[in-house]
Amino acid sequence: MASEERILVEILEENIPIDMAKYITFVSAPQAGAISTFSGTTRDNFEGKTVVELRYEAYVPMAIRSIKSICSSARSSWNLHSIAVVHRLGPVPVGEISVFIAVSAVHRADAMDCCRFVIDELKACVPIWKKEVYDNGEVWKENSEFMDRRLELVKKQGDQNENETELVRHSRKSCCGSKVKVMNEESSSCISSDHEEGNRHHNVEKENEEAQVQRNGRKSCCGSKVKLNEEESRQTMH
Repeated sequence: MASEERILVEILEENIPIDMAKYITFVSAPQAGAISTFSGTTRDNFEGKTVVELRYEAYVPMAIRSIKSICSSARSSWNLHSIAVVHRLGPVPVGEISVFIAVSAVHRADAMDCCRFVIDELKACVPIWKKEVYDNGEVWKENSEFMDRRLELVKKQGDQNENETELVRHSRKSCCGSKVKVMNEESSSCISSDHEEGNRHHNVEKENEEAQVQRNGRKSCCGSKVKLNEEESRQTMH
């Protein structure tokens, strides 16, 4: 089986539960001595608040491309057999799984290290948004991995971007922050600098056009349509 055929990426529509056995079966093979899995499950609390469910939205075409890019990078870094990644959209009640990753390899270290890499990169860059619903309200949540990656990229650009660096730091504390803001030249940075070479060259202009439809339809935590600033209107979504 060719390497690209040993990667399975799926984004499930609303109210479709994740069948873990399906993805474990996909990565299973006689030559694979280890299978590592990760399941992200909705917990019932956050900082003293009672969580009812999580709700996920995504720009599906770009999300699939981003996850496949992450998987391709992982294959170039570890000796792997197969990778499967699936993410739910819509409401995910307490106790149910929103994201599941299965990785098979000859040796356990490769499978385990790859599994952690994939979920960390997915959280940092894939255009999937999460709303946390409490028993007394709801809020869009920013992944800390995304903000860390954004800050890291801004710092690399030098002192001329001090103002943007402060903006990123400040937006860590907001319900939406720069989650709805998008990056331009860094928009393809779905993987860390140690793994990004050869995997970060997406067609940014094309993705900008595709993402516009998703941006126009998405609502902010305040209920109003998300509008980007003029200088940010060309940036692609994370």
